[in-house]
Formats: sequence, structure tokens, C-alpha cells
Amino acid sequence: MEPFTIDIDDDVLVDLRHRIARRRLPAPTPGAPWSAGTDPVELERLLAYWGGPFDWRSIERSLNAIPQFTADLDGSRVHFAWIRAERRDPAPVPIILSHGWPYTFAEMLPIVPYLVDPSRHGGLAGDTFDVVIPSLPGFGFSDAPGEAHFVANEIAEQWHALMHDVLGYERYASYGEDVGTWVSDWIAALHPESVLGLFATHAAFPSEERRHDLTEEETGFRAWLDSRWQGESAYSELQSSKPDTLAAGLNDSPTGLAAWLVEKFRTWSGGDDAYRAAWSDDDVLTTLTLYWATQSIGTSFRAYFDDRFDTAPMPFVDVPVGVAVQHGERGFPRSYAARTYRDIRAWQQLPSGGHFTVKQSPHLVAAAMHEFFRPLRG
Repeated sequence: MEPFTIDIDDDVLVDLRHRIARRRLPAPTPGAPWSAGTDPVELERLLAYWGGPFDWRSIERSLNAIPQFTADLDGSRVHFAWIRAERRDPAPVPIILSHGWPYTFAEMLPIVPYLVDPSRHGGLAGDTFDVVIPSLPGFGFSDAPGEAHFVANEIAEQWHALMHDVLGYERYASYGEDVGTWVSDWIAALHPESVLGLFATHAAFPSEERRHDLTEEETGFRAWLDSRWQGESAYSELQSSKPDTLAAGLNDSPTGLAAWLVEKFRTWSGGDDAYRAAWSDDDVLTTLTLYWATQSIGTSFRAYFDDRFDTAPMPFVDVPVGVAVQHGERGFPRSYAARTYRDIRAWQQLPSGGHFTVKQSPHLVAAAMHEFFRPLRG
């Protein structure tokens, strides 16, 4: 394990500004803003800030105030943040947070103060956590999978090695969002002896062999969710089938990268108001700059392209589970989650937020985590 400091070369930043200065935005398609994808007016405003006043070095200093490291896991370099609670009595619960796409590790940071120092954020002094946030393979500063495949059960084994072998935690907790949810679930399924509890806001969808004889509530939820996603899955089809074609454009054009990701930030946050409440311009451009500087947008697509290799059926999860359903999947039936989680001890529906749950509702998620893990401590 080695300490890590973010230090993007000046040449990369200069080149980025030059490319933004030479941007060519398309003529808007007739219709309401955002109805045909990323609004060109909003995109132009954001690009003008990215290529002008945006102060990456200030952002970099803020990120580097968070302890970061790299570790060699099975021949691959994994980048991770490791923030330990100052209070050590009672002993903090170690927890590993797995982000999704199109995240970086930065989207998981808003919950950290609530976990490492709860007494200053409305919690109890004894509800502390040590927080570990790895960058998924191919995201940011973590190596791409290479000839290996981006499959959840294999990443789960890496995460267990990080927590158990590298950091020395005998017992720890797990949490994930988006594609990181499957990694988090697999950790608990594969290592119940080490995982004292699993917390989920993106609750597990049952594997194919456990989707038979659905209840009326479960069928209704799936129909509602399908209707919400109608017209929204083209990105997934492209990333799953032609990732190199897409990456060639996004890796070469900051305009293309911004358009591709910002549309997801806004839509998945729950619309314009929710997006603007959760994402400042600096937040958006921090994530864009991390993807740009590490040239990892293409390798991040491995989470989609390699899905065809993810053939192992999701096992049952037998460790204690707490669920706080993210607002974008409101109405998720408890019985549907119970087709995977066999020991659900806490269940609630979050009243607000969206897909980027920890970023949008860190206080709500932290409060639910504290309550769920309290009886499991010690």
C-alpha cells in the first residue's frame, strides 16, 4: 500500500482549455430544453466555466486533503480513499463504499463526515465508521481490468482482499450504488464470515431463476420501472455493444464528454431541480476532469461491455441487511428484495433524493445506516 496524491500535469490542463476554446456545439433540435438530450444552452454555459474560471488546482487541493492510497490487488493497482474516525472507543465499524457509473470516488465523499464524525452531524458519538472508497477498475486512478473481465464477483474478491488483507479488518460492512451495488452484494454473499452487515439503497433485483411467481405488487413495480426507463436505455445499449466507437469521441472531446455525462447527472438525479440542488458546477466539473485527465471514460464502459461475462447467478445474501430504497426506485417491494436478501432487519423508503443517493441525500442515508448498524456493533 502506498500513499497517493492527485497531481494532474499542467500540460493536460492546458490542452483541455485549448480544446474547450475550440468547441463546436451543434444546433439545438427543436423542442423544449433537454427533450432531445443535453441542452446546448446549458452545455455552453458549463463549458465556458470549465474552460475559464474553473479552478482545478483548488479542487485538487481539497481532494488531496482526503487520505488516499493505492494497493496492488492481484496484479492491478487500485486507488482508494481511506478516512478513519478519530474516536476509536467504541471501535468504529469499517465500511467499504462501492460507487457506480458515471461516478468517481468523489460522489461518495459527501457521506463521509456523517460517518467518521457523527456527533457533529446529528448522530451519536458512538456511531462511527472507518470509510474506504475504492475507485472501481477502469475508473479514475484505478487500473483498467485489461484482459480480465469487469465482473462483480471478481471485483468483490479484490475488495475483500483490500479490506481484510491490506487494511487488516477482520469484520467490516458493505454499501454500493449502481454497478457498485452488485459488487457490494457479492462481497456479502462470498464472505459472510467477514461482512457484519450490508446496507443498500439500490436494493438487489433477483436473479433470473428467482423471478418466477411474482406477486401483484412485484409485477406492478417492474411495470412502473420499465415505463420510467422507456426511451432512456440507448446509452446502455451503446456502451454494452460499441464502447470503443463511443469512447473515441468522448475521450477526444471535452464537449462530448460533458454532454454524455451531464445528461445522466440531471436525469438520474430526478430532474432539473434535484440536479441543481445536488450538483454545483464545481461538482460536475470535478467528475468530468477526473474522467478527462485519467482518460478513463472508455475503460469505465467495461462495466457494461463485460456484462455478458457476468454469468454467475447472484447467490443468496445471508448477512444482516438494511435497506433504504432510493427515491428513484420508490415503491420497491420488500418481498422483491427478500428474493436475494434472506435477513432483512431494516426497511424504509427514502422520501427524497435520486439515483446518486449518497451525493443527493447523505444525511438521510447516514441516519439510516447508523440506526441499522447500531445493534450490530461490538
